[in-house]
Amino acid sequence: MADMLADILANRFDDEPPEIKVIKQYVQDHFDQAVAVAVRSNHITITTRSAALAGAIRPHLHKLQKLCSPDKRLTIRIG
Repeated sequence: MADMLADILANRFDDEPPEIKVIKQYVQDHFDQAVAVAVRSNHITITTRSAALAGAIRPHLHKLQKLCSPDKRLTIRIG
């Protein structure tokens, strides 16, 4: 039963929009940190735990925008 529960919990984010997966994977690969991502109708918010990470991500926003969704604005939030 524990294995089944672990499988369910591991797959709980499968219904995420592709933009979220792309951003989270990019930040994980380049900065080895986890971020929260929220998709709204006209913008995507990336929430970080530290100002240092937010500052490090900022120069990469143009590349992230091209990778995930060129029609939505990307914003960074520290929280």
